[in-house]
Amino acid sequence: MATTLNAAVSLTSSKSSSLPATSCAIAPERVRFGKGAFYYKSNNVVTSRRVVSVRAEVTTDTPPVKKVEKESKKNEEGVITNRYRPKEPYTGKVLLNTKITADDAPGETWHMVFSHQGEIPYREGQSVGVIADGIDKNGKPHKVRLYSIASSALGDLGNSETVSLCVKRLVYTNDAGEVVKGVCSNFLCDLKPGSDVKLTGPVGKEMLMPKDPNATVIMLATGTGIAPFRSFLWKMFFEKHDDYKFNGLAWLFLGVPTTSSLLYTDEFDKMKAKAPENFRVDYAISREETNDKGEKMYIQTRMAQYAPELWELLKKDNTFVYMCGLKGMEKGIDDIMVSLAANDGIDWFDYKKQLKKAEQWNVEVY
Repeated sequence: MATTLNAAVSLTSSKSSSLPATSCAIAPERVRFGKGAFYYKSNNVVTSRRVVSVRAEVTTDTPPVKKVEKESKKNEEGVITNRYRPKEPYTGKVLLNTKITADDAPGETWHMVFSHQGEIPYREGQSVGVIADGIDKNGKPHKVRLYSIASSALGDLGNSETVSLCVKRLVYTNDAGEVVKGVCSNFLCDLKPGSDVKLTGPVGKEMLMPKDPNATVIMLATGTGIAPFRSFLWKMFFEKHDDYKFNGLAWLFLGVPTTSSLLYTDEFDKMKAKAPENFRVDYAISREETNDKGEKMYIQTRMAQYAPELWELLKKDNTFVYMCGLKGMEKGIDDIMVSLAANDGIDWFDYKKQLKKAEQWNVEVY
């Protein structure tokens, strides 16, 4: 802290305007502290046989406090967002579009691969926007719809020039008995190889992977919420990188209604065979399985079977939870953790806030 002393000296007699050089010690106990400065005012002081009045002001110059940048625990460095926007989208080409659920599954889910020629440099955990062809009922272009990316940054072809999506065709009957088709999902599921597709983005930083290659990564997905985790897992187990080799634990929980709705199981089986110590996967099939109490096997029901183990992992500072899918899943997980945390004298909801602040609790639900 820099300190400046300013002293004002005045003579009690007007006969002389000069004052001989002298020294005057200001006793510390006589200094009065004020906001932003120190003040001292003496009574009359006799100096060289002359009575003077001394008023001193000591000001302090405090250097500005530099804001410390918080270092992210995620793979955030160099991440690009919004290179392409709805008014000026990128036009990609469809390379592949295939249905990946069985014919008897309750609904269709498709895996599609688009070429972007390296123009949309996304990171695992990000999303892209799609603008369906045509116009809406008001005669305006359709609005952009966001989809989690289902491929690693290298893409399914390994050349950093493609992006993959996992899309469920939305078809339902409304209260009036009319069949309603989701505009963008049906547009995507109907695309043929060679077709054009308007893309925006990439967007998002919430679901980026942790930088720590030794982290425990717990992934919770329902249905097409598997998309970002497929991107994680490809990087962890199917690819080789000079600056990244996963040595931690990746634990996936996937919830679907029927066995015929399971997604990417062949890939997960290969990962498990390749790295049995580093990859675990548990499925929750709600219409076909129950727990010991006869309750339907939702994702939170399956997790409850491992609750003590999960709670111990959540107490580590390098465990990261990622959740993608239906909004209701988070409440079910809260219900599991409340009592476990309470056993350790911890309020779960306060603890979850700490996890979020530390980037260890990441949610993207709809």
